[in-house]
Amino acid sequence: MATILVVDDEVGIRALLSEILTDEGHLVELAENAAQARAVRERSRPDLVLLDIWMPDVDGISLLKEWGGLGQLSMPVIMMSGHGTIDTAVEATKFGASAFLEKPITLQKLLRAVDQALVKPTPAAAQRGMAGTGPVSLVAAPTPIHALGPARSGEYSYAGAVESMSGSPGPVAPVPTGPQSHQSFDLDRPLREARDAFEKSYFEFHLAKENGSMTRVAEKTGLERTHLYRKLKQLGVDLTRNKRGG
Repeated sequence: MATILVVDDEVGIRALLSEILTDEGHLVELAENAAQARAVRERSRPDLVLLDIWMPDVDGISLLKEWGGLGQLSMPVIMMSGHGTIDTAVEATKFGASAFLEKPITLQKLLRAVDQALVKPTPAAAQRGMAGTGPVSLVAAPTPIHALGPARSGEYSYAGAVESMSGSPGPVAPVPTGPQSHQSFDLDRPLREARDAFEKSYFEFHLAKENGSMTRVAEKTGLERTHLYRKLKQLGVDLTRNKRGG
């Protein structure tokens, strides 16, 4: 577990990143501007900082330079921006950033960048007095975490099961899914109801298997995290039952 400071002036992005990283087992601190970021950095000494470039008071690059100039860049910093360019990424790396994430940020690219940053040593640019010349790590993100779009082909695994249920004799067919080893479905009802019952058991099974980790369930099922939340609420899945420690 690492302590990660998320600095962004958009409350929605702070909340979403906090939820994802907390679900991964990290302790997350939040700041909406440079002043708060300085205070949190001094108080909690984070292991990693996710720093937005465009902020209303002091921009992220200036704060990164400040930390480097004061010898306070003792942790890796991942820069974030929705208006970034290669030049911006190179400049950020020059002053000690370990990576650059372009908004909107995908779940996979976020977690990969965080994992890579946490295993890196102290930023070389800070050790060399901000004279770093290493290669830039530009992580583009064409698909947003918060994208709400139609399901991709194969996103749900109920199709084959519904077909087999349709051709099975008798009113009830056992299907090996759900939090229990087997689950029975009443086939004497409309297809939509049967499909929803299967989906609910399918997601309950994966929630139980992953100990309530929404991040791992999202990766396993191929759904974006917010799409997954909407689906679970629509199906009436109890999200508290499989939470870690509860």
